[in-house]
Amino acid sequence: MPENFPESVDVDYDDGDSEDPEDYPHVNDKIEKAVEVTRQGLEQYENPAVMWTGGKDSTLVLYFVTQVAERYDLEVPPAVFIDHFQHFDEIHDFVDRWADEWGLEVVYARNEDVGDYVDENDLEPGDEIEIDDLSDHNQHHVENILEYEEDTFPFLLDTYVGNHLLKTVALNDAIEEYDVDGILSGVRWDEQEARADETFFSPRHDPDIYPPHDRIQPILQFDEAAVWEGFWNFVVPDTVDEFPDEGYVPKGKGDLPDDLEPADTPVSPKYWEGFRSLGSEISTEKTEDEPAWLQNLDETTERAGRAQDKEDLMERLRDLGYM
Repeated sequence: MPENFPESVDVDYDDGDSEDPEDYPHVNDKIEKAVEVTRQGLEQYENPAVMWTGGKDSTLVLYFVTQVAERYDLEVPPAVFIDHFQHFDEIHDFVDRWADEWGLEVVYARNEDVGDYVDENDLEPGDEIEIDDLSDHNQHHVENILEYEEDTFPFLLDTYVGNHLLKTVALNDAIEEYDVDGILSGVRWDEQEARADETFFSPRHDPDIYPPHDRIQPILQFDEAAVWEGFWNFVVPDTVDEFPDEGYVPKGKGDLPDDLEPADTPVSPKYWEGFRSLGSEISTEKTEDEPAWLQNLDETTERAGRAQDKEDLMERLRDLGYM
C-alpha cells in the first residue's frame, strides 16, 4: 500500500450521498455517471482491481472499465474472482471463456486453508468444519473478529462464518497480496437495504478489519431493469459482432440471430435459465422459467432466490469487508 494512502487519492467520498436511482432518470444519465466514476477509479488509484463474480452487475462494471480504459488510454486492471468453492460450474466456465475473449488477467481469490480442509476431509456443503483445525489466521477471524463461540461451523456460503471466511477473508487477503488500493465493484443502491447508503467512493481504511483500500462503485445509480437495458443496448452489441444493433432484446434461448447461442453472449447462462441473482449452487434457485430480463422486475424481489439467512446478516458482513 502507498504509505500516504489515502492522502494520495483525491476523490469525493460524499459523492452520491443521499442519492438514489431516481436522481439519474435516464439510462444515459446513469452511463455518464458510471463512466465518470470509472475514469476516476482508473486514474486515481495506483493499483486498482475489478471485482468480477460472473454476474450481471460486475460484468457491467467490467464493460465500463474496458471501454473507459480504451477511450482514455488507461490500463485495464486485473479482475478478482472470489472462488468460494460453491459456485455453479457454469459460472466458472463463463468467467474462463470471457476472460480469454477479453484478454483479462484474473486473480482467483480463495481461502485455501478452508478449501484444503474440505478436500482432505471429503466434506459436502453443510458438513461441519472444526475451527481448531484451521490456520491461526482463520481462527483469529472466527474467534476475535466475528466473536463466534462454537467449536464448528457448517461448510455453507450463506452463513455468517462461512460467508466471512470463504468470501471476505479471501477477498481481503487478495487485496493485501496484490497491494490493491481501489477495487471497482458492482454494488447497487436498490439491490439491498444494507447498500442503500453507499457512495461512489467508499473508504475502507481501518487496518484492524481489512487492508486499507477504497471501494469504487460506478453503477450504484442503476436499478435491475437499467442493468439489463445496458446489456442489450451496449454490452452485448459491442461484444458480439453478429448481434443486431442496439435495442434487440431476445425472448429466450432460441431467439438469437445468425445461429448465435446464449454461450456466445457475455450473459451468464443462469440468467437465461431464469435466475435473477447468483449465489452458491446449493442455496440459489431460479425465480421463473423466463430469462431474468423478461420477468416482472418492478413487482418482484431480485434476490428472492437467495438464502435469506445470509441476506439478514448483510449489514454486519459489510462492516467486515463483504461487498
